[in-house]
Amino acid sequence: MKAEVVTIGNEILSGDTVDTNSAFIGQKLTELGIQVEWITSVGDRREDIGQAFEAALGRVDLVIVTGGLGPTHDDVTKKVFARLFQKRLVLDEQILERVRTRFQKRGIIMPQINVEQAMVPEGVKLLENRSGTAPGFHLEQGNKHIFLLPGVPKEMRQMLAGGVLPVVKELARGEEICRLTLRTTGISESSLFEKLKGLKEMASVAFLPGYSGVDIRITIRDSRAGERVQAVAQQIRRLAGDFVYGTGKETLEEIIGRQLRESALKLAVAESCTGGLIAHRLTNIPGSSDYFERGVVTYSNESKIQLLGISAETIRRYGAVSAQTAEAMAAGVRKLSGADIGLSITGIAGPTGATPTKPVGLVFISLSTTEETVSKRLQFGDDRLVNKERMSQAALEMLWRKLKVTAKEYQ
Repeated sequence: MKAEVVTIGNEILSGDTVDTNSAFIGQKLTELGIQVEWITSVGDRREDIGQAFEAALGRVDLVIVTGGLGPTHDDVTKKVFARLFQKRLVLDEQILERVRTRFQKRGIIMPQINVEQAMVPEGVKLLENRSGTAPGFHLEQGNKHIFLLPGVPKEMRQMLAGGVLPVVKELARGEEICRLTLRTTGISESSLFEKLKGLKEMASVAFLPGYSGVDIRITIRDSRAGERVQAVAQQIRRLAGDFVYGTGKETLEEIIGRQLRESALKLAVAESCTGGLIAHRLTNIPGSSDYFERGVVTYSNESKIQLLGISAETIRRYGAVSAQTAEAMAAGVRKLSGADIGLSITGIAGPTGATPTKPVGLVFISLSTTEETVSKRLQFGDDRLVNKERMSQAALEMLWRKLKVTAKEYQ
């Protein structure tokens, strides 16, 4: 079964509203093995909406439409749908009562215009809206299925889960599909491809790059899908396992939390250029108080000296952005906190602060234990927010690799 998502509204075309609906619907359909062939956005003109409907129904079996079901003059989706399928719009007293009740609970008299939301195309299945006033609709015509859903994301998601996906799941029954995502860090998409280009099942693999790493999605459809997906994952781990840290939606900070807890280690973090982002990510994980001792943001030179005990001479001689300062930060926060591991980062996020020898995007990361203190230098780009994200990921990657080694030593 192939599908198309149609999102309606001038606000989407103008950029005033970001279309998150189509991405969410596409993700949910793909999980069920439904191939989304098209995503179409169209404004509020009746002619354009009608053409979008006809084009979609001419090329796919399943059409999911969001938007244009409200009571105002520019909400014309329902009218275009009724005209296209030659359905009369009739008043549904039960829906009208539900709409009126929602207003009463808020202490508001229902505006007369909201009666429009109780006008429904005759002969279609109604989809209850538990989060709003506009109902959704489902029409089955031959082997075609069309769903009309509200554009408000909360209302759309509730209706998709309760009224659409159960139907779609039944329609897709009989074809086994298995998907697995491997998460990588510390390697570019092109370098990862070079490592995997000899993979026999390359046609089943998709590369999904992001600022924090590249996800590898394996998708297989056949009677032995589960078995084959695991075989492909095993091949990928053999070829690029040094960069694979997790599966599914696991984050690097989740994996690190598990490593720290299993090794009974405490961590302290000192940050400069990332401004607390590393600590934020680590403490997003429930139970992180088991292993996260403290985090400090030593942004200024004075704070590095006062809070971490770094000598003014070190900063004067090597600069705040240097391997020497990063190592002093990591060792300082470890000793002051009594933690087993100190992690530090200092860099130039940009776009200002660079010198001829220290460009924007330069960063030094350091790890300190009772045995050793090490650091590494990395160079990123010139976008401040992207740099902060990539720098925090690089610091967590360095910690993750250290903890993998530590875990082997404990075994």
